[in-house]
Amino acid sequence: MSRTAHIALHRAFDEARFGPARTLDLRTSMPTGAEAARRAEPWLRERQMARAGDVLVITGRGKGSPGGVAVVREAIEKLLRALKRKGVVGDVQEHTPGSFVVTLAPVRALFETVPRSRSNDSRVQPHDPKELLALGAPARASLRALAEQSLHILGAPRTAGLVHDEMVRQFAILSSAVAQDETDREGRLQFLIEAARDAFDDE
Repeated sequence: MSRTAHIALHRAFDEARFGPARTLDLRTSMPTGAEAARRAEPWLRERQMARAGDVLVITGRGKGSPGGVAVVREAIEKLLRALKRKGVVGDVQEHTPGSFVVTLAPVRALFETVPRSRSNDSRVQPHDPKELLALGAPARASLRALAEQSLHILGAPRTAGLVHDEMVRQFAILSSAVAQDETDREGRLQFLIEAARDAFDDE
């Protein structure tokens, strides 16, 4: 089998295994390393919320980069290491010299890795981000329900202060999964909140 035919067969298997919804192709558009990371992080976070399991991230091998340096691959490797520490990524395997298979962590891991700012006797009062203050009533109600659900699972008291802090924490996590160029940020956030609630129920 020729190299061209082998590559075509490999891609066909990848398409069958992952499909468009679980494949992020960063090679075709030839972004910079920073651009690739900015695109990849919200995509990976959103796929985690959708409980996609294994996803394919195509970086390319850097042949077209100045000096042949695989800047996109290096930026994505760095991002994946960071997201593993944050509970987004469970495991990473090199699939080809220009792609990775990323196993996304369970949704609950995402929330467990971010520390809560208030202990039972703490007086810390975190400030709401401006976007959180601007949320409409339905989104805030859903976020509050998610915060109460999270505290219930932890066995923590659902006092007004703890619920408030948990809403701020959950909002910070979920808003990271919304792309900066999303036209309906609140609608997307509402979807992610409901996805998180469903995941907590199922896990």
